[in-house]
Amino acid sequence: MGKSDKKRILLKIGSNVLTKETNQISRGKLEDIARQIASLKEVYEFIIVSSGAIAVAKQFVELESNGKLINVKQALASIGQPHLMRIFHENFWELGLFTSQCLLSYSDFKKEKSRTNIKNTINVLVENNYIPIINENDTVATDEIKFGDNDKLSALAAALLNVDLLIIATNTDGIYTKKSMDGDHKETIKQTADIASLKEQIQQASVSLHGTGGMATKIAAAEIAQEAKIETWIVNGLKENFIIDAINNTTEFTKIITK
Repeated sequence: MGKSDKKRILLKIGSNVLTKETNQISRGKLEDIARQIASLKEVYEFIIVSSGAIAVAKQFVELESNGKLINVKQALASIGQPHLMRIFHENFWELGLFTSQCLLSYSDFKKEKSRTNIKNTINVLVENNYIPIINENDTVATDEIKFGDNDKLSALAAALLNVDLLIIATNTDGIYTKKSMDGDHKETIKQTADIASLKEQIQQASVSLHGTGGMATKIAAAEIAQEAKIETWIVNGLKENFIIDAINNTTEFTKIITK
């Protein structure tokens, strides 16, 4: 099959999914993701945006910090990134999947030459059956907020790389209805094109434990994707088989469709 025959999915994996909401990267979760990609690879090609470099660094070092100094976060990211790639490589390699690392900065998306280079390089990787693992180049990032747990990065990459679908894997069954947010029984918004109403209803959304994203940045990412005519799915990545179940529509998740 040629490149154009396969649907291209950009899968964004948040820190809370990679760690399964613990303080350590979950190899079991990475195995789950690799197994699904391996079973789908004849029909879909995958590009991954992965958080988790800082989370994985914390398993290996303890830097004295109050957590607020960005230069310490950058140091943690620098320490954690090779470990993160190694864990991806090991788990994916066992299933015959090849991985590659792409570190991108926000400024890369603003320069036409950089945009072209990113696109060309990633297309070559994908055509040769390598799965690009994209992360923010945290060691050169200067903004405290940066990409918001890579949500914005995933949407910018999705738009640049002309993907067919953006899947954001998080720790909820998509976006919940306003009335069910405070209750015990959460009700998922299954499908919408109305980003403005989503923004309005999640203004109170809390930031997750490991991630710096929260739901607001996911909706902002979906807005970027929608402008590029790309559908966004917000899926519960903590569940086993979450990609395949979403594709088969056998799990609760939110589709943010194009207008």
